[in-house]
Amino acid sequence: MNGKHGTNAEMKRPGIIERVTRETTVRVELTRGTGTASVSTGLPFLDHMLTTFARYAALDLSVSAQGDLRHHIIEDVAITVGAALAEIVPACAARYGERVIPMDDALVQVALDLGGRPYYRGPLPSSLYEHWMRSFSDNAKATLHVRVLRGRDRHHVVEAAFKALGLAVRQALVEGDAVFSTKGAVRGSGLGTRGSGTASAAGTASPRAVPESRAPSPEDPC
Repeated sequence: MNGKHGTNAEMKRPGIIERVTRETTVRVELTRGTGTASVSTGLPFLDHMLTTFARYAALDLSVSAQGDLRHHIIEDVAITVGAALAEIVPACAARYGERVIPMDDALVQVALDLGGRPYYRGPLPSSLYEHWMRSFSDNAKATLHVRVLRGRDRHHVVEAAFKALGLAVRQALVEGDAVFSTKGAVRGSGLGTRGSGTASAAGTASPRAVPESRAPSPEDPC
């Protein structure tokens, strides 16, 4: 079916990224769908956030990850999910998304541009998930602004941010009849510049290596 929302094949085009380093092994498969998630990272809170993100973004998401340290797993999953999302952005995507989400005491706003301009501005009150958002933004090639408008409970703030991000992504992926850029269509492909190791994306001829660049991440409760 052709038209405003594209063909079924385009909507089902998967982003598949595998990332292997000395610290982690991560595989992500991401498809526009209904929000079904199968996530296994060994970190219950991260699993919960990824499942929440997938449901709110209407993305079918499969994530398997294992690694040495919690902050390595969290960062490398963010890199891989971001890279997979970059693979599935339609040429005529709405590109922009914005949502404000309340969750009890927390109120968080997310504004997003999937047009291939990586930039992140936070912060979140968790160094681990602040770094998740930055790594996701870099590798999704997205401009991402996260504003914590209110909130005392860190869990609530972080979860509200993932819900708002999911809804903003859902909005940004909607297909229309025009390319929202004077430069023409912008398509992302593969991994960006954070972390190190070997990664492969569906449809690529050979794995790509990316240089090392890590920020220190203290152990946060969430």
